[in-house]
Amino acid sequence: MKSLYVRVVLTFVAIVLISGTLGFLLANEYYQRNLRAYNEQKITSIGQQVIDLYEHKSSLDLPAFMTHVANLNFQLHLVDENGAVSQFGAPFRDQQIDPAIVQRVLAGETYRGITEEQHGLFVTGFFENTVKNSIGLPLTAEGKKYALFVRPNIEQQFGEVHIMFALLLAAMFVLSLILILIFTRYLVKPIEKLSHATKKLAEGQYDIHLDISRRDEIGDLAMHFARMTESLKQLDEMRQEFVSNVSHEIQSPLTSIQGFSQAIRSGGVTSEQRETYLTIIEEESRRLSSLSKQLLTLASLDKETGLYEPTRFRLDEQIRQVLLILEHQWQQKKLAMELTLPETFIVGDKQLLNQVWMNLLSNSIKFTPTSGSIYIAIQKDTRIAVTIRDTGIGMSEEEQEHVFDRFYKGDKSRNREATGSGLGLSIVQKILQVAKGSIHIQSRIGEGTTVTVSLPTGEYPTARTTNE
Repeated sequence: MKSLYVRVVLTFVAIVLISGTLGFLLANEYYQRNLRAYNEQKITSIGQQVIDLYEHKSSLDLPAFMTHVANLNFQLHLVDENGAVSQFGAPFRDQQIDPAIVQRVLAGETYRGITEEQHGLFVTGFFENTVKNSIGLPLTAEGKKYALFVRPNIEQQFGEVHIMFALLLAAMFVLSLILILIFTRYLVKPIEKLSHATKKLAEGQYDIHLDISRRDEIGDLAMHFARMTESLKQLDEMRQEFVSNVSHEIQSPLTSIQGFSQAIRSGGVTSEQRETYLTIIEEESRRLSSLSKQLLTLASLDKETGLYEPTRFRLDEQIRQVLLILEHQWQQKKLAMELTLPETFIVGDKQLLNQVWMNLLSNSIKFTPTSGSIYIAIQKDTRIAVTIRDTGIGMSEEEQEHVFDRFYKGDKSRNREATGSGLGLSIVQKILQVAKGSIHIQSRIGEGTTVTVSLPTGEYPTARTTNE
């Protein structure tokens, strides 16, 4: 399997080769369409000037004159009426030419070999050193007719340029390859670090440091990875704390049950002690049962799979029913209940929302001293707001920051009689998240607590109506 580094290098090399090939093809197309005809016209004009100069102003004989012209970097191929050939300047690689072409030139026509003949599809045809790739012009000297084939000596004119151009291309390719190797390494290196960091994270190591100062996509990826690592670290710490808390919450009642059961079995207890011990065992068993139910509820809410089943019902009636269920508790403490519960319909999961009010009102009753008061109100606008305000012991700002943490029980020293699992508000918050609602708590020590629950009305035309 090729590494990312090799893949990127090969990709860049392929890009260089493909772009070079396409550039060559485009340059060739431009030559074929524009420069080829222009080059032929220029050579034809030069050849005609050479002939005019000889026929009207030269005092030299023809061979001497042609030698001087050839010294100006031209290749000349001269054919007389009898087919005798004379060459001046650098020799042609291929001197063959159709005799019919020679006769046409001797008859006064111009041979345009650059465009008439096929010299390949590429611009390299411009450098073909053959008589066919030349311009043929008629020449009259000393009463005799000649066919003069003219071509610039490309190799002599551009030989050094060819070498320099070839070296330039080779140097460009080699340097491009070296730079590709270097910069690709620079590009791939942070990705390799991320890959290594991922392996460490999979092994449970969270002490990972990445460069998040880069202002590019890799920097963004590193920043998001760092945030994810921090979140996973917190989740792992919460998981360990959760397991520890669950173990403690289970172990405590089990220890009590085991101890009192052994005391009863030993037979060394009075009937009153036996009754007290059995009551404690029953309470601790009930506590374990409640804890298991709450844990199952949290597990189901965390999955959020088919748990929420909305129906249309009256929210005010539901809250009143919860108050009736808890009536013994709040009347035992002689609490005053102030209700502002107008008729309010809502679409939601009746069972889950019932648990919300049970948990919130149980907390208010539990932490409100005797002869205190609890105020409950419903307000409906674009959303439904349920307010529960008590005159209880209240909470500090630090407690409010952790009140929704699982198994958090606040300052136990302020209310030793109020015991619980510390899962109630966690369950409330999770239910409201599933119901697309929210909860907000305001509290001051010694002044009470105000809990505001916001819920969507959820008035769906197809929703079922229940009055249970």
